Amino acid sequence: DRKQPEFFEKTAVYISKRANKAALKKAKKKLRNNYKIFEKVEKEFQVEKELLLALWSIETNFGKYLGKMDIISSLATLSFDKRRSKFFTKELLILLKLMDKKIVSKETLYGSWAGAIGNFQFMPSSIENYAIDYDKNGKIELKQSLHDAVASAANYLNKIGWKYQSSCFYKVKLTKPIPKKYINTSAKKIKNYMTIKSWKKKGIVDIEHISDKNKAALVIPDLAVSEGNENSPAFLVFKNYEKILKWNRSLRFGVTICTLANMIK
Repeated sequence: DRKQPEFFEKTAVYISKRANKAALKKAKKKLRNNYKIFEKVEKEFQVEKELLLALWSIETNFGKYLGKMDIISSLATLSFDKRRSKFFTKELLILLKLMDKKIVSKETLYGSWAGAIGNFQFMPSSIENYAIDYDKNGKIELKQSLHDAVASAANYLNKIGWKYQSSCFYKVKLTKPIPKKYINTSAKKIKNYMTIKSWKKKGIVDIEHISDKNKAALVIPDLAVSEGNENSPAFLVFKNYEKILKWNRSLRFGVTICTLANMIK
């Protein structure tokens, strides 16, 4: 719990481990084999199939690593840990209610140490709010049914405000120091959205192709750790990037998902 790679690996390392040629090759194969599902879901929910493939890849390596932990035990243990007790207690109680309502079956409740299950690693609150029985067999099966899993992930992103065919981020260069107050180093809330025109005045380059009126915020993930500096990878991010952070509160995760989605595209 205290050594998640999202918070200690350098950005370049984190991205290269997950958004690489091997992941791209697998994503293309999965898309070829399941094209109808992804195409249908994209049209219905207005969420790009490339983004869904990127999430599927990074969350569970396309369903290969779904986790083997007893979810009830995981959530009960984390509820007892005082640091995030409130959050995990709520998730545990939601899960028990989902079991009572026969929405999820106890036999399927094996997943990650943090209490997430299925191809896209849904927490119980995400199952309650966004999961869909897309194949209409009377059960929500986020492990066994790719239809349910992909549609549920797309429904989640659609409901939280993902803007279809809009940018997520651009990697940029800084030609002069930017005051720390303008730089985001925490995933809790992205601040200081400014127009592209304003960022150009502050010495950011490689953004000539973006409209001056568009608003973006500056993110330098490595500044959150001691070995980061102003020469670390920097990104101008848009509102879509914040939607990825709702999925996983990590600046590096958000950049990596969008990087892999762009590679697949």
